[in-house]
Amino acid sequence: MTVHPRLEASAALYKQRVRASDVLPNAPVNPDKRKTQIVVVGGGAGGLELVRKLGAKFGRKKHDIILVDKNLSHIWKPLLHEVAAGSLDANLDEVGYRGHCHRWGYRFFQGSLEAIDREAKTIRLAPVLDDQGDEMVGSHTMRYDYLVLAVGSVSNDFGVPGVTEHCLYLDSRKQADKFRTRLLNHCLRVSRAMMADPEADEKVSVAIVGGGATGVELAAELYNAAAALRHYGLEVFDESRLEVTLLEAGERILPALPERLSNAATHELQTLGVEVWTETQVVEAKKWGLITADGNDIEADLMVWAAGVKGADFLSGLGLETNRNNQVIVTETMQSVTDPNIFALGDCASYTPAGETRPVPPRAQAAHQMADTVFDNICRIMKGKPLRSFTYRDQGSLVSLSRFSTVGSLMGNLVGGAMAVEGRMARFIYTSLYRMHLIGIHGWLKGLGLMLIGRVNRIVRPKLKLH
Repeated sequence: MTVHPRLEASAALYKQRVRASDVLPNAPVNPDKRKTQIVVVGGGAGGLELVRKLGAKFGRKKHDIILVDKNLSHIWKPLLHEVAAGSLDANLDEVGYRGHCHRWGYRFFQGSLEAIDREAKTIRLAPVLDDQGDEMVGSHTMRYDYLVLAVGSVSNDFGVPGVTEHCLYLDSRKQADKFRTRLLNHCLRVSRAMMADPEADEKVSVAIVGGGATGVELAAELYNAAAALRHYGLEVFDESRLEVTLLEAGERILPALPERLSNAATHELQTLGVEVWTETQVVEAKKWGLITADGNDIEADLMVWAAGVKGADFLSGLGLETNRNNQVIVTETMQSVTDPNIFALGDCASYTPAGETRPVPPRAQAAHQMADTVFDNICRIMKGKPLRSFTYRDQGSLVSLSRFSTVGSLMGNLVGGAMAVEGRMARFIYTSLYRMHLIGIHGWLKGLGLMLIGRVNRIVRPKLKLH
């Protein structure tokens, strides 16, 4: 691969600065005066909240808190279905790591984890490439005293043929933007066809595999967006030109919720126009659509795979004990069972409480609680105190059907998730979850300010992002 001379010189200067800042293990630093270096890989909800707390707690005097992420900004993953439908402008809600790290006293490095040398206590980061595939920063190593893995999860295709080639995922903002662009292109195609021939029966068909929260919320959000397109240049396009099919392999959608709420969500989706197919297993994806186990062919312009999550494949090659879903197995203190100097939290971690048969579910609330435990335990290590065990407190599940409805259950630990909520109360609680996320990564003052700005943006900004 040819590297531009200017980029090569910039990379060399970057590496010199990295060595001078005591990131690389061969930095000429007096070991007695070396800062305690805590490296967090992954800037999702749990990782970003953790580095904020660590930076605010320890500062830069005797500690070096470093966040590593392959992206330059963070967006709350439960919002990606709104980004995909165009209902949310991610530019307004994303958090730039470089500005955030300056505010909270940690450092940010762009990169992807490639390997861990546990004996030398270093990690190796893959080269950083530009959008044309040219190398901007070469592969380099970074030392750590304590390492935290918070890289989240990716969609699990369960080895179904054709999914990787023909289906879209909603694991990142880039993928959500890709879906939105393709969706708008198909809507424009149908709109132009209808203008040329008003009698034409043109429609945009979307097939969503997976009846969990992501699939259900995306299905409802698509109808919300389609209803608004007529006001933004597509005069002859509306929700009647949209066909959405939701496929679930289980007996019902939203299996984490009580059956009554699952049935209520199914009814709401069907009222909107969504075809809900349960007990339907997809066995192959083609360019034109999906093939089910019972032999049905489902043609679709767009196909979204949201049937499950797993840890990224590289996690199983780091030398740490992982499960079949590539999640790092951790103890009750959130430390890897392989190495006590390495912690893991969020969707990439697997922890099964004593007496339980199933691990803690991969939810945003679990990542938040795990981040609290990791922060507390790192502080305890610094003070030489015994570590605290993680206790998962199930606060229930909420699913938003866009502006149409919200359903969920609360206080799972206390009443077995039996406290069902619907309507405005559920919507208020659902919105509060995002507000608590803002406070978790920004603190109370800026978090409250961003809430106010968000309310103003909903009034003055367009309802859809169309570019």
